[in-house]
Amino acid sequence: MQCEICGAEIRGGPFKINIDGSELTVCGKCSQHGNAAGKRNPVSTKIAPVKRRPATRTGGSRPPRKVPEMVVDELVDEYGQTIKEARERKKWSHDQLASKIKEKATLVKKIEREEIVPEDDVRQKIEKVLDIKLTERTGENEWTGERLNRGTTLGDIVTIKKK
Repeated sequence: MQCEICGAEIRGGPFKINIDGSELTVCGKCSQHGNAAGKRNPVSTKIAPVKRRPATRTGGSRPPRKVPEMVVDELVDEYGQTIKEARERKKWSHDQLASKIKEKATLVKKIEREEIVPEDDVRQKIEKVLDIKLTERTGENEWTGERLNRGTTLGDIVTIKKK
């Protein structure tokens, strides 16, 4: 039998090694150029991250932790129309509303046309002056589960590190 690297006659037992994914039968002298074929090389954690669980002292499994429900205030649909109707009920012009909330009239017009979303401080001033509510409380219980059953995504695996 000949060595697949140097071509010399193999004396004694042949060695099986891996070089760049190929399995070769080589002599003892050439066996140093690769990794033993029966031996597995572990994959780096940078390539395949594995989340390790901390060992429990009791040996039993812990009950799953309850995560508090996310409650978020979101801007209502058609907030511009709501503002416009409330402003017209008070018989104010854009300029009058703008002076009451200490903002520019062009900002009020753009918010009514829904060209821009009002920042929280501006929204709160508008709500207070017009006596309206522009936000609604939403939580996770309103989500549909159809999005969650699509399997693992890249976002579930990747951890982004910032410099």
